Amino acid sequence: MDEQAAQIDLAAIGEDVPLLEGIRTARAIRRLRKDPVPPGLVRKVCEAGTFAPSGGNRQPWIFVAVTTPDGRAFVAERYRRAFHAYIAPALEAAKDPAFPEERRRNIRAALHLADHLAEAPVHLFVAGWTRRGEAQTQALFPAIQNVLLACRAVGLGASLTTVHRAFGGEIDAWLGLPRDCPSCALLPIGWPLGRYGRPPRRPVEECLFFERYEQRSPEEP
Repeated sequence: MDEQAAQIDLAAIGEDVPLLEGIRTARAIRRLRKDPVPPGLVRKVCEAGTFAPSGGNRQPWIFVAVTTPDGRAFVAERYRRAFHAYIAPALEAAKDPAFPEERRRNIRAALHLADHLAEAPVHLFVAGWTRRGEAQTQALFPAIQNVLLACRAVGLGASLTTVHRAFGGEIDAWLGLPRDCPSCALLPIGWPLGRYGRPPRRPVEECLFFERYEQRSPEEP
């Protein structure tokens, strides 16, 4: 396949995924294959991020994709240390037989990501210029959600984490980010080992109110 044909193919990938179906099935995928991701697809999902809303259309986002083995190892070593310290209380709580099995599965998946992060072919950092000394997260997180949905559309696995912020200053400096453009999130991206599907969610009737919020008892529908 020549370069032009490859570009045409990448341009078509994901364009036929219905929006609401993509939203409903864009679960966090933390088990990823080692196979490389074409730079054109990284560009495509980041382009989706740039269509997020931002106050005054300031578009404060910066995307830094780390793809080299040495770079990914640098990030993964720090992420692993931070995550194991963070997850320790939950691991202790999970020893209780009454601990929900669904939460155990989530912990196992998160541990797998932490211990295999260096194998994820793309570490996508999302950073943003500050305004009046404050991060413009009201724009960055919609951009992140757009990237995650675009990953779902093109068949890539992805998840959102902020654990790297425990080493934020060191990692941001290593990425070359200025002090007034800190990273706020890390999205490990790759081809999924699992499948996309609908994650468990409580019914919308439990959290949707018209005109006024009314507290309900646990027994009420």
